[in-house]
Amino acid sequence: MIISIGSDHGGFLLKDGIVKYLKEKGIIVKDHGTFDTNSVHYPEYAKMVCDDYVNHNCDFGILVCTTGVGMCIFANKVKGCRAVVARCTEEAMLSRNHNNCNILCLGAKFTTLEDAKKIIDTFLETPFAGGRHQIRVNMIIEQEDK
Repeated sequence: MIISIGSDHGGFLLKDGIVKYLKEKGIIVKDHGTFDTNSVHYPEYAKMVCDDYVNHNCDFGILVCTTGVGMCIFANKVKGCRAVVARCTEEAMLSRNHNNCNILCLGAKFTTLEDAKKIIDTFLETPFAGGRHQIRVNMIIEQEDK
């Protein structure tokens, strides 16, 4: 499995811990930065991760900023990306199972590293249910194409 990850300055410390955790699990990580707490523009990092996903250079993306919201807004503007801000494992599970989300956004202000690990594991391990949910995802895809 390959995960593309990026953060802004507000998410840097949490992203760093996540990168270490994923590598310990044997997951290949494409870390697009940022690599310190100097102020940066989060859309630049979200774009790199989303580009990896839509170009089939990773299986999933993870974006981290202070709240997760800015990253999520950007990612959902990229055709083919379905992003969620997940604050608990149930949101991570439902976003994968019902919405087939492919980009997980986390808020460093609201998410500890230990919680992030659980949320990430749930997100990566939960399959898409398909069925009636596929109909709804197809409706999202149709809207994207307009």
